[in-house]
Amino acid sequence: MRLVVVSAGLSVPSSTRLLGDRLAAVAAPAATAPEPAPADTRVIELRDLAVEIAHTFTSGFPGRALADAFDAVAEADGLIVVTPVFSASYSGLFKSFFDALSVTDPDALAGKPVLIAATGGTARHSLVLDHALRPLFAYLRAVVVPTGVYAASEDWGAEGLDGRIDRAAGELAALMAGLSTARPLPQRDSFDEVTPFEERLAALRPTG
Repeated sequence: MRLVVVSAGLSVPSSTRLLGDRLAAVAAPAATAPEPAPADTRVIELRDLAVEIAHTFTSGFPGRALADAFDAVAEADGLIVVTPVFSASYSGLFKSFFDALSVTDPDALAGKPVLIAATGGTARHSLVLDHALRPLFAYLRAVVVPTGVYAASEDWGAEGLDGRIDRAAGELAALMAGLSTARPLPQRDSFDEVTPFEERLAALRPTG
C-alpha cells in the first residue's frame, strides 16, 4: 500500500507540509489496519521541483526528478494534496504540477482516492476546498474524499483541527483499503438466456 503526499508549501518549516504530515500520520496506519505495518508514505515537495515543472512546459517532457514524482503519484494507492492559499485559490506551483502531470499522463489520477487540504492565514479562505480544489480533481477524474481539511493560522493548537484530520484521513484510508481489496464484478447472465421481446409481447395478448 503506497500513500503519497504532495505539498506545495514554500517556506521551511511549512505549515502546508505540517498539515500533510499530520494527515499522513493518521491515514497510513488506518489504510492497512489491522495489519501492523502502515502504508509506505512518500512526501513530494513541489518547491524542490519548481524549475523542472517550468521547463516541462517549454521542453515538452519532464526532467528526471519530476518524472520520478509523476511515477510515484500514478502508482500511489492514495494521495494527499496540500496547498497554501494564494489569491483565494491554490498556488500556481500546485496547479502547474498537476497541469504538467495531466499532459504527461492524462489517466494518472483516474479513479485514485485523493484527500484535498489547504492552509491559509484566515478562515475566510476555507471555501477554496470546494470552489477550487474539488473541481480540479473531479476534472482529473480522481475520487475526492468527502471531507477536506483547511487550516487557518488560528486553527493550529485549537479544538477542531484534530477531529477534521482524523475524519478526512479515515475516509481516505477506507477508500484505499476498499480499492486494494476490490474483487472483479461477477459476470452478468448470458444474453442467450433472455426471453425474446416478441415472445413476451405475445404472452400479454388476450386469449379467446
